[in-house]
Amino acid sequence: MSIEVKNLFKYYGEQAAVRDVSFSVNKGEIVAFLGPNGAGKSTTMKIMTGYIPASSGEVYIGGIKVDIDELKTRQIIGYLPENNPLYVDMYVREYLEFVGRIYKVKNLKSRVAEMVHAVGLDVEQNKKIGALSKGYRQRVGLAQAIIHDPEVLILDEPTTGLDPNQLVEIRELIRQIGKQKTVLLSTHIMQEVEAICDRVIILSKGQIVADDKAKTLQQEFEHQTVYVEFDAPVTKAQLTKIPNVSKVEALEKGWLIESVSPEDLRKSLAQYAQTQNWLILTLNIEQKSLEEVFKELTK
Repeated sequence: MSIEVKNLFKYYGEQAAVRDVSFSVNKGEIVAFLGPNGAGKSTTMKIMTGYIPASSGEVYIGGIKVDIDELKTRQIIGYLPENNPLYVDMYVREYLEFVGRIYKVKNLKSRVAEMVHAVGLDVEQNKKIGALSKGYRQRVGLAQAIIHDPEVLILDEPTTGLDPNQLVEIRELIRQIGKQKTVLLSTHIMQEVEAICDRVIILSKGQIVADDKAKTLQQEFEHQTVYVEFDAPVTKAQLTKIPNVSKVEALEKGWLIESVSPEDLRKSLAQYAQTQNWLILTLNIEQKSLEEVFKELTK
């Protein structure tokens, strides 16, 4: 097990930023760490990387307990903070060599060249960091996070400021890295989660409200909404009489029907249609998007 978080709390005065957070991430997993602003994501990540102490609870990285003064865990963690702090007066290659020397990277010149190519900095490698666009600065931050070949990658908003082409490239890079390492990824881009993440952990008000595969979370909401078309005129009043129906909305051709019951709404619709001698032409489950699930869980 590469990451294990147990009963984590973090207080700022009397306010709890993180409350009893527990989860684990195995090698080869890419896990999305989601939540609205102020939910405690960045605080949890800072505790995991040893940048700030927890009020209580424990974090283990690669079986080693994380502590503020514990250098062993920092050697096996690659961390890209949310604000991506960089030395803007240094050149790209100069900065990566500086970071590599801190980690005592062997064959440093060739490793820097490898990282420059991996994150797509070939054209910009001889520029000062301060002269780079936000997207290229983000690439420098990602390169410094992986230059020492860490076992665990903790990435806080890694694709902020990237254009669509850069997004595709960096997502593919993270996907390839995740095959051999453990990746915890914070983002607000739900398409990114669906594209590269194996699992989703959602925080709200400092607590975990969901921890499962994205598809599983979406399926939990599938029973709530169906789209249906009939071969005969149907009124809203008739449809509201169907058991477990909570909301009915008329569309151009058919109806959008919602239920708060865990029972399969399609069965109730089919039975009611049979009693009315209606023929169902179309009956589809309207799967909620991951973004809609996120809103439901954090509202």
